[in-house]
Parts: sequence; C-alpha cells; structure tokens
Amino acid sequence: MPKKNTPETQPPQSYEAAVAELESLTEMLESGQLPLDQLLVHYRRGAELLTYCRAQLDAIEAQVKVMEGDQAKAWERDA
Repeated sequence: MPKKNTPETQPPQSYEAAVAELESLTEMLESGQLPLDQLLVHYRRGAELLTYCRAQLDAIEAQVKVMEGDQAKAWERDA
C-alpha cells in the first residue's frame, strides 16, 4: 500500500516555506524533548528539506550564470 502524502512528506510550497520548516525542526531537535522515534522522523524531514533548499539554490545559481554569461565572476568578500 503506498504511503499517503502527509504534511511531513509533502514537498514544501516554496524555498521560504522550506527554510521556515527547517528552522522549526532544528529548534525541536535541539530542544532534546522529542521521543527517539520522533527524533528520527524529524531528522529525516530536515534532511529532505535541506536537499530541496540546496537544489533550489543550485537552480537559481545556474540561472544567474546564464544571465550573466561571460561576466560571471566569483564573489569576493570586502577586506
């Protein structure tokens, strides 16, 4: 029987929603108040959200590189 898409397994609606959920999960995990089974569930969800966020950032970075063409250069921090 296939797993239903519960709120915990649905993809986030946006990058911002994923970051907000990830921050909330991080707070819960760091609190030390979760039972062991819930700790694992929340950790897995956090890993999914992190993968989603990284993919979104990579896609945007690729789009920026295309728009900038040959003008793209590495960001340098002001000294």
